[in-house]
Amino acid sequence: MMKFVLLFSCIILSFTLFTNKAEASHSKHQVQSGDTLYLLSEQYGVPMEAIKRINERSSNTIYRGEQLTIPARVTASERDLLARLVHAEAEGEPYAGKVAVAVVVLNRVDHPSFPDNVTDVINEVNSGYYAFSPVQNGRIQRPANDEAKRAVDEALQFRGQGNGSLYFYNPKTATSPYVSTRQQTIVIGNHIFAK
Repeated sequence: MMKFVLLFSCIILSFTLFTNKAEASHSKHQVQSGDTLYLLSEQYGVPMEAIKRINERSSNTIYRGEQLTIPARVTASERDLLARLVHAEAEGEPYAGKVAVAVVVLNRVDHPSFPDNVTDVINEVNSGYYAFSPVQNGRIQRPANDEAKRAVDEALQFRGQGNGSLYFYNPKTATSPYVSTRQQTIVIGNHIFAK
């Protein structure tokens, strides 16, 4: 009986994790008559600019019948995880640098080369290396301060805007030569941002 209960619990947990991942993933929207990017932004709870960026649009024009990708909405638990990452990665950096770190994660979520939700982007391991060192060294477990939480809120509000940074690094401490080969977008504090 105990084995059955344990197996049933594992099945429920697996289903819950799958459902949560599906809810966090990007969705598709078939444009109907009367749809506008503004209305879609309101309907799905994501900024207009994020919808434009993920669909590689420069104008606000959409056409009935076309299919648009809608970026994943960030859940409360993902917001907390992102704030903890910002706190760990950008402690001691200017506020703008904290916002920019959060923007990098959101840009990765919206980019086809990266996972499509905040949790998977933050916890990504590629070629045996964590994408973000606080995940590896455990600093991400520390609670975020108020400034990191505000930075995440601001990054979410302006999701899809900016210069498309997908990476950031401190040239004094970076160990991977790969990031220095990327096109630099901005320097804030000790971090270089790149795409």
